[in-house]
Amino acid sequence: MRYYLAPMEGITTHIYRNAYHRYYMPMDKYFTPFLVPHRKKGFSTKELNEILPDHNKGMDLVPQILSNHAEGFLDTVKKLQRFGYKEINLNLGCPSKTVVSKYRGAGFLAKPEELEKFLDRIYSEAEAEISIKTRIGKNSAEEFERILGIYNKYPVKELIIHPRVQRDFYKNEPKLSVFAEAVRESKNPLCYNGDIFTVLDCQKIKEEFPQLPAVMLGRGIISNPGLLEEIRGKERDMEKLRAFMDQIFEGYRGLDFGDKNVLFKLKEIWCYLGNMFEGRENQLKKIKKAERIKDYTDAVDGLFAFL
Repeated sequence: MRYYLAPMEGITTHIYRNAYHRYYMPMDKYFTPFLVPHRKKGFSTKELNEILPDHNKGMDLVPQILSNHAEGFLDTVKKLQRFGYKEINLNLGCPSKTVVSKYRGAGFLAKPEELEKFLDRIYSEAEAEISIKTRIGKNSAEEFERILGIYNKYPVKELIIHPRVQRDFYKNEPKLSVFAEAVRESKNPLCYNGDIFTVLDCQKIKEEFPQLPAVMLGRGIISNPGLLEEIRGKERDMEKLRAFMDQIFEGYRGLDFGDKNVLFKLKEIWCYLGNMFEGRENQLKKIKKAERIKDYTDAVDGLFAFL
């Protein structure tokens, strides 16, 4: 079984990926948060920070593009190839309303005829392997039969399926019966994504789909960075978690974009990590309310003091 780190906008940045790769069992692949095509000749500083090979040493990194415009997608692929990237991922899974309102991400699934024209062009013209991260429809799981039929027409490097529809966001149970349909009918290699938060969650997917070659971990790994190690039989290590979070803290401070932004980034991660600190709610509240760096570091020291 191969394991991938899901792209999560604002969280799985190069700062996060480097800390994870240093302290925890490495992922087989890492995916960047999505890049949106634009008319600039090159990438912005923020985009460059994510894709520069020097910022992702030792990782098999796959850049992800969010687009419903073939020309923009192809132009961005060419830019990425200059940095040596051979695989590019197409985002057809983002459920955000602002994304979907422009018929991007999971919103593009509502226009299957336009989606097929888009795929026709990018698969015929791109000189790179293209994988796809997708949901199973916009409004209804019944949409997936047609969507999968479209995907089957193309040499998809890997089809990463989150078996929810866009309107589910992250509510309701993933529809494993629909993923089972993909296992039966897909002509392309598959990867499962969705609601793997514990070792038992992963075991369930493995037992239900024993031939599945890959799983993508997203919110589960943000909530517990040691999840992959626990899946492979290791004990939880809170000292490692502290070192991991300290590196992320130092990484964001090194960007010199202001204490307020540093704290925002860290608090976003702590929103997920809170479940690992049962009974320490008061210290977690202090982290979330911290308005100065010293308030934050004092709160973190207090959180780990009794572990």
